[in-house]
Amino acid sequence: MRSAGVSVGSTIQTELVIRTRFRHRLFFVLSTGVLILLFLLNIWLGESGVSSVVTPSTVFLTIGRHIPVVGSHIPPFPQSKQFIESIVWEQRVPRAIGGAIIGVLLAMAGVAFQSLLMNPLADPYMVGVSAGSALGSVLVILLGGTGLLAGFAQPLAAFATGLAAMSVVYMLARVGGRLSAQTFLLGGIVVGTFLWSLIPLMLSMANRSGKIDRQGAILAQLLGNLQFLGWNSVGMLMPFALAGGWILWRSRQELNLMAQGEESAAHLGVDTESFKRKVIIAGSLVTAAAVSVAGIIAFVGLVVPHSARRIVGPDHRNLLPASMVLGGIVLEISDLLSRVLFNQLEIGVITSLFGAPMFCYLLRKRVAGRW
Repeated sequence: MRSAGVSVGSTIQTELVIRTRFRHRLFFVLSTGVLILLFLLNIWLGESGVSSVVTPSTVFLTIGRHIPVVGSHIPPFPQSKQFIESIVWEQRVPRAIGGAIIGVLLAMAGVAFQSLLMNPLADPYMVGVSAGSALGSVLVILLGGTGLLAGFAQPLAAFATGLAAMSVVYMLARVGGRLSAQTFLLGGIVVGTFLWSLIPLMLSMANRSGKIDRQGAILAQLLGNLQFLGWNSVGMLMPFALAGGWILWRSRQELNLMAQGEESAAHLGVDTESFKRKVIIAGSLVTAAAVSVAGIIAFVGLVVPHSARRIVGPDHRNLLPASMVLGGIVLEISDLLSRVLFNQLEIGVITSLFGAPMFCYLLRKRVAGRW
């Protein structure tokens, strides 16, 4: 009888695992399909003045013409319609690609910081990385150095100042040779607030020096903007995104072990302090890449990991890819709303409008002790 009961229990558990895996796979398939659909809608829909000439067929023809194998078989547009290719390929396609990548990167950084600090309210904005990266990016704009180093001066400065901010926070939170997660978060808020206060100072300096043309670029950094995202920006984004994203992707198993507690992870062979440094550097890298080309886009790194955790659970082998897809979806939706409904309203404003209520909900759950 006992063996029969064990067998039934084992069968039920196996069926539960199979159903859970099926739900996760279904979610990944559906969410990836939604992301692709939103990507295409972002390329198709836009300002009312050109909506009648940019049709789904012209979008597919334009994209197909730039695919090596297929492109040679698609005839070019007539002379009177060549502006359509410029709108689609030079403006909308890189903006849609860049927006999706930025959403993926911010979501990955959010997962990493929340898991590393074991705090659901941690994200790149809260721990000071965004403010530090924005400071470096704004400084390059103010000094007129955006064209230096083949255009890489801005992301490099953003990474350097973002990493410097994280280093200060790390030193503040390091007690007895170990990193205190609670102090790290509090230190990040303090350092981020201080660095954030320096950015309006730079804006005032640009105003007093008569550099009005640079004020718009600085404001775009403060509010978060995809309007000027082109192929050059995507090219600058990719090296940092690939490097930092690969490190975080390879850290999925270690993040699972760290979630069980540092002592347990250490017993299972994780060099916890070295791993913390690696995640902090990778998180700073991807955040700096996003901030350097799009400015500060708040709440994505906070809300998306939480939503993904509710759908696929805490296992980082599922949580990280789910957050990446949802991050891309959030940015594509926000950009679509910005262009189609809100007359190019800064995307950081849109994510804040939707993300702030969710942050309040998370904070309330944290106070109630129900996280």
